[in-house]
Amino acid sequence: MFSPLDRFFSTIAGWIDQTVILPILYHFGWMQWEELSFDWMLVCVYGFFAVVVTYAICWPLEALFPIEKWPSQKAVVTDVLYTLVSRVGVLPIFSFLVFYQIQVAVNGFVVDHGYIPPMMETLIPGLLGHPVLTFLVYAMILDCADYWRHRLSHTFLGWYALHALHHAQRQMSFWSDDRNHMLDDLISGVWFAVIGLAIGIPPLQFPLLVMFMRIVESLSHANARISFGWLGDRLLISPRFHRIHHGLHAAGRVSCNYGAVFPFWDMIFRTADFSDHFPATGDRNAPEAMATGGYVAQQWSGLLYFGQMLKKSRDRKARAKAKMKASVS
Repeated sequence: MFSPLDRFFSTIAGWIDQTVILPILYHFGWMQWEELSFDWMLVCVYGFFAVVVTYAICWPLEALFPIEKWPSQKAVVTDVLYTLVSRVGVLPIFSFLVFYQIQVAVNGFVVDHGYIPPMMETLIPGLLGHPVLTFLVYAMILDCADYWRHRLSHTFLGWYALHALHHAQRQMSFWSDDRNHMLDDLISGVWFAVIGLAIGIPPLQFPLLVMFMRIVESLSHANARISFGWLGDRLLISPRFHRIHHGLHAAGRVSCNYGAVFPFWDMIFRTADFSDHFPATGDRNAPEAMATGGYVAQQWSGLLYFGQMLKKSRDRKARAKAKMKASVS
């Protein structure tokens, strides 16, 4: 059964599909995508709804309990653009399209070789008939995977050079969650897609899961002096918990509080810091353009920084190798 909200979103997506998307597909001879175009638009409509919900929750909290007040919010405006591109623009369509195509190909290959495609309900039969519980299990698995992706992005010098764009923001707000380099987003998308395929997430549910998780992530980035208390901070990541990860002292390859939605993984793998403070954010080592430049300037600067850090990493390895040879001889 569809809820009234589902029907409302479907009606909007259907109208946009009929009046905008299908004529474009017909004009360019892309009618092979006709069967998927409605689902694309539905994902985008849900993405727009997620942005509205995020704004409705986070803006009042930032207005009532601000950690910092800034004379200029130019850097925040750039983050708004990141959010719209990531949640309403081409990225949701791209992620759905790629995930769908890969899942169809993988499932076809698996069936052709006499195997049943993976599904969480077949791995855990108790989940059958419990869609909400299944959704939560999917979210937990994706969140654990994202913990390790995030932690690894702080481990490797070149990868962190891309991720530094996210950490360079000195005016962190709920808009900052989607502030990422496109290459870092690509890695994240592939990472999530592989995990999603492995546990059999349905194609349309995959972007919805990611959007649900990102509402919580946006709240955790809010410029709001808020925690959920001793117990709450250990059940769901709060603005205080995540701000420590973005603090100046935590920027770089040794950090803490890597979790996105649930703090369990930080607690299990001993990277949690529940300190009661709200540090200044940013990364002193990141190029200034990554902090205050526009969208294009940030992306270009991140690419140059990535190249510099790759060269630095190679030079370090070469020096270490030469030193080892010298010590042996």
